[in-house]
Amino acid sequence: MEWVLLTEVFVTLFVIMDPVGTIPIFLSLTGGRSPQVSRRLAWQAVTVSFGVISVFAFFGQQILQYLHISLPALQCAGGLLLLLVALELLTGKDSEHTAGVETNVALVPLGTPLLAGPGAIVATMVFSKRVHDFPDFAAVALGVIGVHLTIWLAMRFSLPILRLIRESGVLLVTRIAGLLLSAIAVQMVADAVRAFIAGQG
Repeated sequence: MEWVLLTEVFVTLFVIMDPVGTIPIFLSLTGGRSPQVSRRLAWQAVTVSFGVISVFAFFGQQILQYLHISLPALQCAGGLLLLLVALELLTGKDSEHTAGVETNVALVPLGTPLLAGPGAIVATMVFSKRVHDFPDFAAVALGVIGVHLTIWLAMRFSLPILRLIRESGVLLVTRIAGLLLSAIAVQMVADAVRAFIAGQG
């Protein structure tokens, strides 16, 4: 087992997908629904996110080749988008998330793009390029599964968690996640630029 790769995958996706930061969004989107429905929506959102990320992990290269898009280009675009999200987290300029009771919020916006957004997709594709044998595959797969399990637990027990850390705790974690996410975004852009330069050489 490649424990370093597993840790890197888990930490990177954890910061990008921000399980703690999804708690207030999940509560606002599922307001007025019964606990049973909320739990079902949490499971559906995680399933949708895992499915989207898995498809891009296995077939992302083929999709990019068909569209004539290089991975560094997608990585750079994802980094820039992540930087915008990170700035919103740092400045507190979050979008208002509202949805009608009849809307299946597990598909949109929870499953995608909040969870399986461009940042998580690009990061997973980058990690999948580092898979050369079964231990590498197991590390990446367990990292992705672990993050989605954490997200499901955060949504599943969102009410007790929110009562425990309070609004100020969520705000603090969101600011820290924004700082880490901005660093990851800059690193993704830098890696993409290096890949462009290497490709030109």
